[in-house]
Amino acid sequence: MSIRAFLVVVCFAAAVALGCQNRDALPASPSGSNQVDTASAGSLAQSSAKTAQGKTVMLMDACDPETFNAPPPLGIGPGTCVRQGGVRLENFLDQLGRHHSVGAWHMAPGEVMIKLGDVLSAFNHGGETHTFTEVDEFGGGFVNQINQVGGFGPTIPECNPRAVKLLHPGDSFQETTDEVGVEKYQCCIHPWMRTEVRIVQH
Repeated sequence: MSIRAFLVVVCFAAAVALGCQNRDALPASPSGSNQVDTASAGSLAQSSAKTAQGKTVMLMDACDPETFNAPPPLGIGPGTCVRQGGVRLENFLDQLGRHHSVGAWHMAPGEVMIKLGDVLSAFNHGGETHTFTEVDEFGGGFVNQINQVGGFGPTIPECNPRAVKLLHPGDSFQETTDEVGVEKYQCCIHPWMRTEVRIVQH
């Protein structure tokens, strides 16, 4: 593993550890109408059934627990990945360096249209921790080495690690849309994970 890749792993682990200590910190979005809810896939389905009007964005990844959970410097550390199988850490780092993104780590859909007053939800369907953070403009997350390797630029203000709300695997986020326009959301750990939400009048 190269020195650069090693630094990515170490700083990524430090950022996640810092975030995990602040799990009950400030909301994921700068708007004031947030409600963050921890839910299993089953309870999310029940919640969606009750809320007929709204959209859900899925946060996806494909981490490999064997390599991601290995202790540093070979991995990020125990508990990083809770899914089965997937992309090995060395392949993840290689793709990030080559393409400035890793395709299996994404938000789906990448574009959403929703009506004013409806509920916007996000659900972490992956095996790693993510954020669903509203930003003015897309930019760097709070892991500096990932920003450098991926070419995302410096950490944007909304991605302050002490201010974002982490979504651990199985966690969800909900807010009621209260303004017409376009809102941008990204993961502050994996900054290429993005979606644009267009809010329109009924």
